[in-house]
Parts: sequence; structure tokens; C-alpha cells
Amino acid sequence: MEISYLYTRKRSGFGRPCCFSDQAAIVNVDIPPDPGLAGGFVRRDPVHAYVQHSPEMSEHEVNTDRVKVQSRGINHVEGGWPKDVNPREGDQTARFRKKMERDEHYISVVTQLGTLMEHCVKQNNAIDIYEEYFEEEEMLEVEMEPPSAKTISAIRDPNTTKRTATHLSWCPNASRKLAVAYSILEFQQSKRDMSLDSYIWDLENSSRPEMVLKAPSPLVTLEYNPKDSFVLVGGCYNGQMAYWDTRKGQLPVEVSRVEVSHRDPVYGAVWLQSKTGTDCFSASTDGQVLWWDIRKLSVPTEQLVLDLSRKGSLRNALGAVSLEFESTLPTKFMVGTEQGIVILCNRKAKTPAEKITCTYSGHHGPVYALSRNPMYPKIFLTVGDWTARIWSEEVKESAIMWTKYHLAYLTDGCWSPVRPAVFFTTRSDGTLDIWDFLFKQKDPFLSVKVCDEPLCSLRLQDNGSIVACGSKVGTVSVMEMSSALCTLQRNEKTLANAMFERETRREKILEARHRELRLKERARSEGRVMGMEEAPTESPREVFERAQKEFLEVIQAELQRKARAEAQQLHGRVKDHTEEAALHEGGSQEAEEESQEPNGDSQEPEEENQEPKEESQEPNGESQEPNGESQEPKEENQEPKEESQEPKEQSQEPNGENQEPEEENQEPKEESQEPKEQSQEPTGDEGKKEDAAQEE
Repeated sequence: MEISYLYTRKRSGFGRPCCFSDQAAIVNVDIPPDPGLAGGFVRRDPVHAYVQHSPEMSEHEVNTDRVKVQSRGINHVEGGWPKDVNPREGDQTARFRKKMERDEHYISVVTQLGTLMEHCVKQNNAIDIYEEYFEEEEMLEVEMEPPSAKTISAIRDPNTTKRTATHLSWCPNASRKLAVAYSILEFQQSKRDMSLDSYIWDLENSSRPEMVLKAPSPLVTLEYNPKDSFVLVGGCYNGQMAYWDTRKGQLPVEVSRVEVSHRDPVYGAVWLQSKTGTDCFSASTDGQVLWWDIRKLSVPTEQLVLDLSRKGSLRNALGAVSLEFESTLPTKFMVGTEQGIVILCNRKAKTPAEKITCTYSGHHGPVYALSRNPMYPKIFLTVGDWTARIWSEEVKESAIMWTKYHLAYLTDGCWSPVRPAVFFTTRSDGTLDIWDFLFKQKDPFLSVKVCDEPLCSLRLQDNGSIVACGSKVGTVSVMEMSSALCTLQRNEKTLANAMFERETRREKILEARHRELRLKERARSEGRVMGMEEAPTESPREVFERAQKEFLEVIQAELQRKARAEAQQLHGRVKDHTEEAALHEGGSQEAEEESQEPNGDSQEPEEENQEPKEESQEPNGESQEPNGESQEPKEENQEPKEESQEPKEQSQEPNGENQEPEEENQEPKEESQEPKEQSQEPTGDEGKKEDAAQEE
């Protein structure tokens, strides 16, 4: 029989500070010398010894703080009841307590918090480690801190054939666990030796996975159950749905049959808010949205075809690549399609046609990410092509805000769970962008180059401080955000709400204006159609005669226009020729008058010959006024003729006789003015040569 003794001590006795006191020295052990052991020693010779004459001195001091004992207590005041429950009425409070105690969520939360609270109480009894020393600390330091992000872990795919980390999911209770779905989405790029496994990782030990999830086909999406952290649901590449219970092993508990599953890869799987916590729904590029109960995956509970014509045809259905569901809006969900259209659906509608409420179109390619704002559910974020856009449910024509167009394609995005104006996006060049629309809207608040490969998936923890990014080669980078990015700033909710309302109101005004312009254009086009219908119909013969008459009128008008243009051109040429002739004759008369003074005998015939010239100058004088500008160069050409008038005086008599035939030949010269104008300039040179010959 073993004898045991139990030592008891109060919890508050552990961790107490030490108390020192002065007392006399006590000898606990004394070992006397033994001369017989001297033979076992080796004599050392020679011996070098050093002696320090100055004594070694030191000062030792111990100062302990005085223990302060303080009595603490908790005063619990009953409160927090709903509006419909009167806390003074015992029946109502008892009924409400029973209702809450039957709720599975309440029981699981109390069970989880009980152990944590017990540990905190025991710690607080030993020493007040939760004492707040700086209660009046202002938030200015947090606001002024520059944003940053540091990588705390890198998780790599353990297989030789690298696959894409297509989806990430954080464990709801243990914040250090991360589930990653691996698959290759490129067409016909899968290899025969490619692994079909996905993994659950623990960040504290990222060298090897904590658990392997065996799947019938590569997993495209994987989600933790928010009510039960041991249950996961996944969508496979071949369209099947499967769920796992980590307490039961690596193999799936149940898998849906191929005949009733999706026909394309399942890109979205979301858990629904239900009492049992076993309902979920999925979406695929085959154009279907299917609802499931994991307790019976053999048949889907409900089906919706994403056909905008409301006919339920799979041939015209839009392929879904993203899915969104907000627990605060249990009847609504949103689907992002390959065509860049976001479809808002209502699950509680009576007919399948009424389930598609409205659509939002704004992207040039697939909508890879779709997320509602956690604090303002009517505001949602879409990521596609080269931009990220913020929408409001009230405005359907266009987004209320959007980012700039990037050079690289955007692949994923989500809102910050803590700050309403902050969201994250990933790009195909391996960059993580953090946007704060209250700070600036043209450029990201912070850009981090995570890796050289394209980033394909993104997921934030519930506290917003840790973000995980999955790349195309299967590497998951886990980064920790600075406090400025995960701490709610002062008046941020108010400012964000005002910004969203302002932009929504502006887009509503623009939408109303566009609708008004479209109505006016439609009314104008309808009026034209009515006018055409009211006009009397013509027979084919009348149409032919009217067209022939219009054709002949057009030809006649064109011929008249050409005739007028030719007449004006001919009249202008005649005027130019008469002006040049008048100027030339006027210059020759002045030269003859000057030469008449020394040769008085020959003046009489010249005067007689001048009369027809004077008569011919009258019509030329009339045409000199409009062409006054062109007289200057002609007068310049007349100067050399005046200098050579002396030898001409002797030959005036025969020249005078030849004037009459020149006048007779003026009429045909008028018709050929163009070549004559070109030849007028060299005639002056010829005259100079004749004069020089006469002088010799």
C-alpha cells in the first residue's frame, strides 16, 4: 500500500514576490579533510602563483518593491435583454433563457469560452496581468504609423507536381489553422502523376501539413463550417461535392453522385445560416446553383439555372465563377459570372424565374471575386479584368466607385473585416494591393510584392491582422498587417457611410438623367416611324417617275453651274488681255511724243496716225481700273523702250503705216490671250536687240 500525502495551497500563493530577511549563517553540510586521500594526488612542480596586493571589493544591493494588496470584486447587473422581453417579468425571462439554452451555437460558444475564462480567472488571482497602464492613450500614434506588412510564414505544396492554391479557408476557432485546396485549372494541363490531396496546415508547424484531405478529384474550393470547426465542405474539379469530418479521418464522409452533381468545376461553395448547420450551396461554370444537405449528398435539395431569359435553359445559362452569401441577409445571395455580370438572387421566391432579381454589368471578363461589406451589406465589391469596383444594390446601371486600370490582371479580392473602407486585391504579377478609399482612391494605400508568380487566392482572418495569399505554384504566403491596417480609426464608420451615400446619390442622379435621355430618343424614333406609316403609299410607276424627275433636275442644275463657271473664266481672261494691250500702247505713245520735238517735219503723219490709237484707247481705259495692281511690272518694262526712242524716230513713218493692220488683228489676238501673255516678256528683249543694231 502506497502512502501519499496531499499538500494544499491557495492559488493566490503561487507567483508571490520573494520576501528577504537577515539571519545568522547556518552550516548544513561539513566535510572534514581525509589525509588518506593525499596519495591519489599528483604533485605539481614547479608552481606558478600570482598575487594581487590590492583587495577585491564589490557592493551588492537588493531592493524589492512593497507588495500592494487590493480587494477586487465584480458587481453584475442584469441586462442585455431583447426589446420584446421585459426583464421584470419572470415568465418572459425564463422562456427566453430556455430558448437560448437550446440553441446549439450558444452551447458551443459557452463551452469554448468556459475553459478560456477559467484560465484567465486563475491567472488574475495570481497577478493582475490584464491591468491597463495606459488607459488614456490616444489613437494618434496608430494613425501616424506607416502601413506595412511582413511575411511570417510560407507554406509550399509538398508534391513534386506543383499545383495552384485555388482556395483558402481559416479555421473559425483555431486561428492558426488554414485549409488549402490545390488543383490545376488550366485546360488539359493536369498530369497523370498529379496528387489529388488537399491539406490543413498549422502555422506553428508549416514544414508539414497537419492533416491530408483525400478527394475523388482535385479540390477547387474548400470551406470550414462556421458552426463546427471539424467539418469542411469542398467542390471538386469534376463537379462533385464532398464533406469531411476531421475527427473521422482523411477520407470524405460522403460524396455526391456524378449524375446529380455539377458538370463543370465547382468554383464556389458557401455554408448557409440554418439551425442544423448542415446546409450549403454551390455554383459552377455549367450555369447551375445547387443547394445541399451534407447529411444526404445523394440528391440536391434545390436547383437554380442562371438563365437571364427566365426560361431555365442550361444552353443559355451563364457560368458562375464566384459566390457570395451574407448571414445577415438570409434570403439573398449573389453570383459572379464568366461574362462579367453579377446576378442578385432571392432564394425565397415562389418560382425559379422570380429568383433572379436583377443584374449588374460592369466588367470585361469573369468576376473572380464577390464580397459584401461586413458593416454595410448593401455595398459589395467585385474584382474582374483589370479593375476592382464597388457597387450599391440601389444603383444597377454602374458602379459607384472603382480603382484604376492596372497593367496586370486582378485575380481575387475581399473587404477588411475590421475597417469598412479598406479592401485587398491580388494581381497576376504577384502583388498584393491594400486600398483605403478614405485615404486615397487613385493609388493603393500599400502595395506588397509577395512573389514572382501570379497570385490566385486571398483570405483574411476574422481579426483582419493576418492575410494569406495563394500563388499559381502552390505557395501560400502568410503575412501580418501593421496595426494601422487592422485597427478601426476614429470616425471611420461615419466617414465611410457618408462617402458611400454620397456616391450612391450621385449615381442615382446620373442614372435618372440617362433614363430621361433614352425615353426622349425612343419617343423621337417612334414619332418618325408613325410619320412614315401615315404618309400615303405610292405606286411603283409614281416612284419611278419621281426618281427620274429628281435625277434630271440634278443633271440640269450641274450643267448650268458648269456653263456659268466657264463664262466667268472667259470674261476674266478678256479683261486681262485688254488691260495689258492698253498699257503697252500708252507707253509707246509717250515715247513718240518725246521724239517729235527734234523731228518736227515728221510730226504731221504721226499725229494723223495717232488718231486711231486714241480711239482704241477709250475701251482700254475703262478696264484699267480693276487691274491697276498689274500695271506696275508693265511700266517697269517700258523704261528700256524710252531710252531707245531716238533710233526709232527715223523709222516712225513705216511703223505708223503698219498700225492699221495691227488694229485689225486685235480681235483674233483677244481669243488667244494665254500664249500671248507668256510671250510678252521676251518681246522687250527682242526690241532692245533691234535698237542696238540700228545704233551701230
